[in-house]
Amino acid sequence: MVSPLYRNETPGQLPDSWYLASAELPPERPALKGHHRADVCVVGAGFTGLSAARHLAAKGLRVIVLDAHRVGFGASARNGGQVWSGYNTPQRQLAKKYGAEHARRMWDLTQEAKADVRAICAAEVPEAHYRPGIAEAAVKPAELDEMHRDAAFLQSAYGYDQMTLWDRAAMRAVIKTDDYHGGHLDMGAGHMHPLRYLLAQARLAEAAGAVIHDRSEVHHIAHGDPAEVRTGRGRVQANHVILAGNGYLSNIDRKVTAKIMPVNSFIAATEPLGDRADAVLARDIAVSDSKFVLNYYRLSEDRRLLFGGRPSYSIGFPKDIAAFMSARIDAMFPQIAGVGIDHAWGGTLGITANRLPSLQKVAPNVVSAGGYSGVGVALSGMAGKIMAEAVAGQAGRFDVLASLKVPHFPGGTALRAPLLRTAMTWYALRDRLGL
Repeated sequence: MVSPLYRNETPGQLPDSWYLASAELPPERPALKGHHRADVCVVGAGFTGLSAARHLAAKGLRVIVLDAHRVGFGASARNGGQVWSGYNTPQRQLAKKYGAEHARRMWDLTQEAKADVRAICAAEVPEAHYRPGIAEAAVKPAELDEMHRDAAFLQSAYGYDQMTLWDRAAMRAVIKTDDYHGGHLDMGAGHMHPLRYLLAQARLAEAAGAVIHDRSEVHHIAHGDPAEVRTGRGRVQANHVILAGNGYLSNIDRKVTAKIMPVNSFIAATEPLGDRADAVLARDIAVSDSKFVLNYYRLSEDRRLLFGGRPSYSIGFPKDIAAFMSARIDAMFPQIAGVGIDHAWGGTLGITANRLPSLQKVAPNVVSAGGYSGVGVALSGMAGKIMAEAVAGQAGRFDVLASLKVPHFPGGTALRAPLLRTAMTWYALRDRLGL
């Protein structure tokens, strides 16, 4: 299998995204060379890895972070920027499967995760332009009923009062499409500029004392005490290793890749819409719909439509992302049909078979986290935080998520993608037929 690190990418270069065009990248950091010693070596400089590095360095530990490309390269800086309230599984289902107490602890982690994002944005990176509000839209009447039951559960079980239930008319008044039957608006969730936020996370980690190396792909970990993390030009001996590459993590450890599959999703940024933006969204909120092959979108600070979707379960990107996404925009919002596309890009995220995050202790001194399945903007930072706690000897919150029953993908790494593509073809057909 070709690594997602290189199949669609130019080494060290971020994609031509609106995020890149509206952010200021620092110079590349030097690659790892020679032999080094650290308390902790973190593999991956995205939300998860940088959060772990910042928290560990703040405890006085020597932390080295290695990224195959550079800070800002991966999914953390390419995503839809939506800061979700929970997991990609309804909380009432989690309560039924894992029990009320365990599910409540899971919920509390997600609420802290959102609070951390808001606090960092307010104190350190106001340019991330955090704004409250995510609407979840139902494409079928039965899904609307389920969404309303989910919202009612959050209110009754946890006292979560941030959701407003919408019928078709209420949703149509804000989201100017006839595709939806209603849904809910979660004002406890939000959206932001993920690349600016990520660059701030890197600055915070370095200010705490962590050292970040770009262009330092890890090709092997020799287990032991200490473990040895090897790149093409250097080695790090570390008491602990954190694997935080998610969908971009190559086959460094099969225990991780057996549970996390890399999949692709794509975003187009239109030209600035000006007053036409009100004909798409009447409020500055993000939207995600209930299609299995979902759409997600919001307005940028300069009034572009940032429209994402079409998860791809093959490793290659389509040749013309802009054309494909433009067709989807025109179909949903004919009132702006033919609008220009200024940027279009793809990225690779990690999903699990049951859409729950996968946290594992893969060796006595090696932990991993990933598989956030599309809702990782806040959750990934929390995963890094609780892995840092586990490394520092407080594993209680790590165990809350590590105890989730995340199965291996059927067929192993060789057959998992073909089997999932077959399933997704069926689900995509159901979406088109409205079944």
